[in-house]
Amino acid sequence: MLQIEDLVVEIDGRRILDRINMEIPEGETHILFGPNGSGKTSLMMTIMGFSGYPVTSGRIVFKGEDITYMPIHERAQLGIGVSFQRPPTISGLKTRDLVGLCSRGRDVDVGALAEQLNFVPFLDRDVNRNLSGGEIKRSELLQLMAQQPELVLLDEPESGVDLENIVLLGDVVNTLLERGVKCPRSLREHSHLKKRTKSALVITHTGHILDYITADQGQVLYNGHLCCMRNAREILKWIREYGYEECIRCAAD
Repeated sequence: MLQIEDLVVEIDGRRILDRINMEIPEGETHILFGPNGSGKTSLMMTIMGFSGYPVTSGRIVFKGEDITYMPIHERAQLGIGVSFQRPPTISGLKTRDLVGLCSRGRDVDVGALAEQLNFVPFLDRDVNRNLSGGEIKRSELLQLMAQQPELVLLDEPESGVDLENIVLLGDVVNTLLERGVKCPRSLREHSHLKKRTKSALVITHTGHILDYITADQGQVLYNGHLCCMRNAREILKWIREYGYEECIRCAAD
């Protein structure tokens, strides 16, 4: 689904992403751990094609197509969607209308989708106007549900969200990614279960989101370097016991 090869991104002469290599197969959810300022959001913004994150070398391939220098709207049309940690308020644009635009021309029942997220009362507000952290996260997921991207990028989905909202968000993310309820890998791989096709990269600092979604793989980004790849829960346990600095020492060894 997504392949990143030797990606280097520099801003004002400073290298913020250094030779990043990453693969996310179809149907898999990967967790990207890292402390604040490590480059996690920069990587997400680069994958999505935002200006201000110039690629100086390497490439990004999505479904076999090189998208390294493709504009944002074309990446979205190909099937990449993003949920921001701190999305802007957009005055003069109603959330209902934005969700309709996200549907990419498909016939979407915006009200029915909003009911799943307890978001109906906010549909006719300007986008993110006077919304709480949890309400903003629900708005972001509502847009993704309308878009139905094949690759979902989630930036700190648990940030600023209370317990009640994070449980709801976890359920919606699992539905969006065709995950359903959490279950052992041995059951998920049975041939009679529906084959998942949607993939995700979930960025997290705390790892709390792992209590609510199922992940296939984890990686650590530290100071612009990817330095670990293994079971996401094993990584989280290690980080909680020893901190992120130990990941760098381990990689160096």
